[in-house]
Amino acid sequence: MAKAFFRLQKFLRRTQFLLFFLTAAYLMAGSLLLLQRTRLAIQQGSRGTSANQALLVPDGMAGVGIVDPRMLQNTHPGPGLLVGMDALQEPALDPQHSPRWLMSRNSELRQLRRRWFHRFISDQEPMQTAGFKAMKHTAEHKGTYMGCFSDDSRERTLKGAVFYDLRKMTVSHCQEACAERAYTYAGLAYGAECYCGNKLPATASKPEECNSECKGEKGSICGGVNRLSVYRVEELRAGERRRRNVIYRGCFRAPENLTDTFPASLIQPNLTVEMCSEFCSKKEFPLAVIQGQECYCGYPTGRFSLHDGADRLLCSGMHNTSSNAEGKYCLVYQTPVQDTRCTDRKFLTTKSKVFVALSSFPGAGNTWARHLIEHATGYYTGSYYFDGALYNKGFKGEKDHWRSRRTICVKTHESGKTEIEMFDSAILLIRNPYKSLMAEFNRKYAGHLGYATDRNWKSKEWPDFVNSYASWWASHVLDWLKYGKRLLIIHYEDLKQSLIPKLKEMVEFLNMTVTEDRLLCVENNRDGNFKRSGAKQKDFEPFTQEMKDLIDRYILTVDEALRGRNFTGLPREYVPR
Repeated sequence: MAKAFFRLQKFLRRTQFLLFFLTAAYLMAGSLLLLQRTRLAIQQGSRGTSANQALLVPDGMAGVGIVDPRMLQNTHPGPGLLVGMDALQEPALDPQHSPRWLMSRNSELRQLRRRWFHRFISDQEPMQTAGFKAMKHTAEHKGTYMGCFSDDSRERTLKGAVFYDLRKMTVSHCQEACAERAYTYAGLAYGAECYCGNKLPATASKPEECNSECKGEKGSICGGVNRLSVYRVEELRAGERRRRNVIYRGCFRAPENLTDTFPASLIQPNLTVEMCSEFCSKKEFPLAVIQGQECYCGYPTGRFSLHDGADRLLCSGMHNTSSNAEGKYCLVYQTPVQDTRCTDRKFLTTKSKVFVALSSFPGAGNTWARHLIEHATGYYTGSYYFDGALYNKGFKGEKDHWRSRRTICVKTHESGKTEIEMFDSAILLIRNPYKSLMAEFNRKYAGHLGYATDRNWKSKEWPDFVNSYASWWASHVLDWLKYGKRLLIIHYEDLKQSLIPKLKEMVEFLNMTVTEDRLLCVENNRDGNFKRSGAKQKDFEPFTQEMKDLIDRYILTVDEALRGRNFTGLPREYVPR
């Protein structure tokens, strides 16, 4: 008996360390997930408070104020009418009749967390690829490999344009992006960042210091830590695309002193738009200005803001200055070069004392507003969620914890007392619900830049979507009006029409000061990377009369609530439709 007991004791001693190790590993793995998005499992998923929780009041609770959405997990809104801020009642439907996209919310959330975890782990794996591989693989790519160079983020040589893609960056992708914008050199760093320019960096580095594998191409090298793998872009491809990327900006009154206003100039007999654009592109200027046989290059500035265009007839006969109103007007073209005066961004060096939300209903232009704010202030914006597509395009605040206070403001689609009162103040972005619903439906079925198919629009998913999300559009605004501590109301349509004045309001609300030239740079780069290409016209009206009646009633309710809080009401274009 004693011998058996001794053997058991010996076995337990051997397994003690193993059990301890497994327990520690389990706790560490769980912490990695919880620290990044601990609230996701509790909240409504990756797009804010779920639509089927908005503006619902369980039986017996009508008339007691807006109900916390978390109490309504199993309800689904019908086409009921908002009747006021303190008496909101809608009939509940059986959950089994909910649309498929609502029923699958939890599985989508689990997939999102799983994808984030795998990306996080893969990003932490040490690079084993040696720098000499960069030389080994250059023959596989178009363009000429120039070498490994030092990259100083404060004095960057290749600063003409910047691109990020933390999942699919390749050498060819970077070269094509730079060639499309008429740059001579393409440089890659950190395995996922692409920089363009027309001058080689001054400081060469050892080949082995460029040792970061491209995120989208195994075996290829995309620079390193503060190191650039630089390629000379294939001239033929760049030449083919230059003409297509020159955009006519208009006819404008010329400044009094052209040589003082524009840093570079060229006098060329028989000057053409292509000649001037190519000259300015090589000088890395976004504007090409033509007056007679003179070409000028520069940026939009306070002296030449491009705000007051003139009749194009005043610029007719531009190559004959005597017929050009005595040389008082000039033609302006946008070159393929990016205006880089406002592209530098960073995290706050000290934690923000004021926790600011950038709140909106999905599809209301939150991503575009973040683009404008980041470029105007020079600081990253954060997010209550994690969107890999946004992170890959340069929104680095996506991967930062939303409560870190290292970002200038935090994107959220949440509503409800608890979620709103976490913030000290908020910019509330409101967009026409008709446009918002269509934008979010497009995003849900085709991503940030795509369009839902006609089959999607004509399916039963669309009316289910409208019935659920229309009430959420209204409840989102009403909740922020009720629980928000300090609000700045921005209407998407006003921001689009009067960009600089509205952007100034937002920047001042964030307690930041910016120069006029930086704001003009933002205006010059206003679209960002997530503007859908044109308005895809449908040959049918997606909204039925029943849908219109429902949405219009929500619009009137929100308009009344805004005016009741002494805010400007909704733009008149919202109704009628």
